[in-house]
Amino acid sequence: MKFALSSTSSLRAGLPFFRTSLLTSALLLAACQPATDDSAANNQATAPGAPGQVSTWAYAGKTGIGTSFEQYLDGQYQDKASTGAVSKVWFSLANGIVTETMHGLIHQAQLRELQFVVKGADFVDEEKTATVSSIDYLHKDAAGRPLSLAYKVLNKAKNGQYEIEKHIFTDPDSQTLVVKSWFRPLVDGLELYVYLDPALANTGSNDSASVKDGIIHATEANSSLSFLSSPAFVNTQVGFVGVSDGLTDLKNRQPFVGYQSTGSTAGNVAALAQLPSVAKGASGEVSLLLGFGSTTEQSTAAAQGTLAKGLDKVLAQFNGEGDAIGWQDYLQSLPELEKLSAMAMDQGKLLFASALVLKAQEDKTHAGALIASLSNPWGDVKSAEQSQTGYKAVWPRDFYQVAMALLALGDKQSPKVAFEYLHQVQVNEKTPGYQGAPGWFLQKTHVDGTLEWVGIQLDQTAMPIMLGWRLWQDGILSDAEISNWYSRMLKPAADYLAKGGKAKLDWNDIDLTPPFTQQERWEEQGGYSPSTIAAIISGLVSAADIATLAGDTNSATLYLTKADAYQQALESLTFTTSGNLNKAPSDGQYYLRINSNQDTNDKSALENRNGQGEINESDVVDGGFLELVRYGVRPANHPAVLASLGELDDQTLPDGQRVKYEFSFDGIAGTLPGWRRYGLDGYGEDIATGQGYAKGPDDSNLPTQRGRVWPIFSGERGHYELARLLASKTSLSPEDIQPLQRNYVQAMEQFANAGLMLPEQVWDNVGKNDVYQYTQGEGTNGATPLAWSHAEYIKLLRSVSDQKVWDRYSPVELRYSTKPVQH
Repeated sequence: MKFALSSTSSLRAGLPFFRTSLLTSALLLAACQPATDDSAANNQATAPGAPGQVSTWAYAGKTGIGTSFEQYLDGQYQDKASTGAVSKVWFSLANGIVTETMHGLIHQAQLRELQFVVKGADFVDEEKTATVSSIDYLHKDAAGRPLSLAYKVLNKAKNGQYEIEKHIFTDPDSQTLVVKSWFRPLVDGLELYVYLDPALANTGSNDSASVKDGIIHATEANSSLSFLSSPAFVNTQVGFVGVSDGLTDLKNRQPFVGYQSTGSTAGNVAALAQLPSVAKGASGEVSLLLGFGSTTEQSTAAAQGTLAKGLDKVLAQFNGEGDAIGWQDYLQSLPELEKLSAMAMDQGKLLFASALVLKAQEDKTHAGALIASLSNPWGDVKSAEQSQTGYKAVWPRDFYQVAMALLALGDKQSPKVAFEYLHQVQVNEKTPGYQGAPGWFLQKTHVDGTLEWVGIQLDQTAMPIMLGWRLWQDGILSDAEISNWYSRMLKPAADYLAKGGKAKLDWNDIDLTPPFTQQERWEEQGGYSPSTIAAIISGLVSAADIATLAGDTNSATLYLTKADAYQQALESLTFTTSGNLNKAPSDGQYYLRINSNQDTNDKSALENRNGQGEINESDVVDGGFLELVRYGVRPANHPAVLASLGELDDQTLPDGQRVKYEFSFDGIAGTLPGWRRYGLDGYGEDIATGQGYAKGPDDSNLPTQRGRVWPIFSGERGHYELARLLASKTSLSPEDIQPLQRNYVQAMEQFANAGLMLPEQVWDNVGKNDVYQYTQGEGTNGATPLAWSHAEYIKLLRSVSDQKVWDRYSPVELRYSTKPVQH
């Protein structure tokens, strides 16, 4: 496959990275030395005001994320002469500016935000609030599909007096972020500044800052950031946020003091630097470089080295143009892209972006560690005083979705490396502090395996087995390899699904008997969950197939016996016949979201989560039962499945309980469907105040919080509707396929933002909207891009293209869904 490029570059695979020599140190220092300005006089006084304001993270609705593409060497990322240094820098974009930027491990933020500030005769504008921002990709093919994660951001002043253009990318052979920029004043007398807010070592506090030789430095422990400009900064100031950071004085019309150090007291520091003046009607170019390292010497060398190479060459290498290996080479390696693009409604733009986004959210120290999102949900109201991962962590469930999506693209390397990584997050005798039965997978961990959350979610224990089986079936794992992983990882997991057992780790002390799960896929409730049981059954049947290959017939028999028992008890454990949702079109008969005991009709109370109180379990319905069809546990026309669709789609329910919503978009005929996680979901913006989820430390229990529509579920429903078509037809015509594309593929595409990032949640027009002022269908301040959303979109395209559900497990389907339906 070849891409028709909109530039003159060509695609080449398997070629070495190109090299350029560095300029002399003298030239670099000259570029970074500040211009002389008697008005500032480079005051050497120490900045007052420590520790500064309490720190938070940035807005989580990212319009772009980026990092360099790196090649595996023997399943790992390694610095080698043939492939260059491994760049471990990730950036994010929101509100037209650079937001959290990570270096080291993928969750280790070193920067909160970087933005321009413009001063006029009667205003001081912060770029993130005073401009209207648009975003595009720098490197695209003839169809407008992105070929790399390099961005063009254009910010036009709301007052009409200037515009700022930025090209943003990283150096693939160094630890440097590049922001190549142009400032275009449309009136006389404007001053341009740049504001830097570090968050070293993944916290917003405990940092120190200084200026030396025209370069701004910030440090904390073993983390360092160096910030330089070409042309050089005119004036610089470092200080404490909200007090002496320069921006505060600028807004208050106070003179530029020029503090050059924050002294010995650490805190929430920031820096303001003035840039050379630009005349009205001119386009002033300025290149900003952020170098990262363990020491100031390393971070300075990184930034200076990138500048010396020439930024056009660095961008070409990032893209993979010429002899360099970059992002377009990764896309070139995916054989299914063009076929899947034919199923898209946008010519494949979101598909190409999704492929890039999923691969970019892999750690480069621990190869295969796939995270949920390069963001902290509602970060602008979340404290950054303590280190936290947000969604930049490993959940085996999200992990499974991404690995399966990469496989759907035809990537045969990444899913295998990812599968082999999973052993690091499985509970065994080496898990610190653990007592009990081994085999289950940890709820949430750092990419290095550090424990974070320790609840037991049995779907997360089943999915690694399912992934391993699929890799084996596709020939990516050989018989010998899958047999080895069976004994090392999959057998203990299957044993836990079959037998359960005691588990004691941190706060968690439980004796679990499957298919009861301590937590379901939304990590909030214990009980019998249709979606969890679907995964358990599929995992056990897959494990039996592998056990048979490995010669472990006793275990194979046990796994199938347990799977059969779980599926036979499925409706008695999860399907109510007298639920509270009983007004037409609902009829009181449906799968419960979760059942806390073995009686589906006792209307028992669920645990209070997200401020919703102890609600009646039969007041809540979700689409989790569709996973039974996806994996093959139940046919699409099973009576219990069909009966539950009415409640799931009932738009006459009160907004609290209602799950389905319809969305209108400009240029799209009719409406497109979306669904919430479940009725009475409290994980989202407050309907009374419009504030982000859990704005204050005690706000997670506010009853007025409300979870919104998730794009994932348009994909899940599309998979179900495909399965329902296939239940009555052996092959599908274009007329059969078109409604799937129009309703579900197109819905997901419309939920993506201007940067082609798919969010966790979208605004559904319920509740107060003064704070964020979302438009209908716009991604909220939850996690964006959500890897699971992008993965679901890719898998939906693959399923529609193949006319077969991508996550369907044939042994499961043959065992349970091809027999006469009984209910």
